[in-house]
Amino acid sequence: MSGQPPVFVPTASASFAVFRRLGPQMAALDGFMRDQVANFEPEIRGMAAYCLESTGKRLRPALVFISGWKGEGVVDDSLVRAAGIVEMVHLATLVHDDIMDGADLRRNRDTAARAFGPDAAVLLGDALFSQALHVAAQFPTTEVCRLVAESTRKVCSGEIMQTLHRRDMSVTRADYYRVIDLKTAELFRTSCYLGARLAGFAGDFVKAANDFGRHLGIAYQIYDDLVDVFGEEKKIGKTLGTDLASGKLTLPLMLLLEKLPEVERAEVIGAMQAGQPLPLSASSESMRALGIGDAVVRSVDEELVHARAVLAPFASLAPVTLMLQLCELLKTQLSALDSSGPKS
Repeated sequence: MSGQPPVFVPTASASFAVFRRLGPQMAALDGFMRDQVANFEPEIRGMAAYCLESTGKRLRPALVFISGWKGEGVVDDSLVRAAGIVEMVHLATLVHDDIMDGADLRRNRDTAARAFGPDAAVLLGDALFSQALHVAAQFPTTEVCRLVAESTRKVCSGEIMQTLHRRDMSVTRADYYRVIDLKTAELFRTSCYLGARLAGFAGDFVKAANDFGRHLGIAYQIYDDLVDVFGEEKKIGKTLGTDLASGKLTLPLMLLLEKLPEVERAEVIGAMQAGQPLPLSASSESMRALGIGDAVVRSVDEELVHARAVLAPFASLAPVTLMLQLCELLKTQLSALDSSGPKS
């Protein structure tokens, strides 16, 4: 791995204070991820390092540490390994996603597909999946490996379903939620479950953490779909607009099609099915004017209400305050996104 090792650098915003508290845990995770590079064959270590050295948001590892939180500065080796496992699975999915989306930018640098070519990148993603399962199998209990293997299958299944539904205008809102439950919320759920479970919390809280992760994951994916329409690449650090360009029927586009007049709706559908640039009626400006952004934000809020509710009986437990702060963090990110329509 070239240059300095990756360091977790939290944002200066007060709303991100929860991540600043994870400094020792993230530093341990950095060391763990660096160590994983040596497990790959010498010929591809540089490629593996290219993926593993990118810290990104590391939201899923943060969920492991927060759900298993025992106090300031307490670093649990089992949580570090679990966090590394879910991050490797996530990185593998990103490598594959970028190939399918034709994305060039990820975390403000070239995607693996652009750096190494799509053929090598797809196999690199497979290698990352395999290493994650290898580490999971080293836990004294088979539960971790079983959960990670099941989650990996579900994440891939969600991506397959979404791929098969590209440019399919018959996709329902139930179909959409099913896909994001699998492709995104599943790994959030597993991260929270593993954190609470490996930290030794009682079963009722482990289940609550599991359910919290699922609702937070659904909320986060809806937010991410909103970012694809209203975000700015320089701020976000990845290629945007890939959902619309690749024919993914996400919630913002679904709501738009419900509101457009019949003629304009037919134009948008025709362009999507033909793989052509979408008309102005599908622009971010048009979506703002029609209140699409506000409607999507309400859908995110609904999931966050559910996420908070499952934690209500456990307010006295150490992890809960930090878990609730994650909900507030997502709310802050939503507020910073310029997706709202004209104010009256």
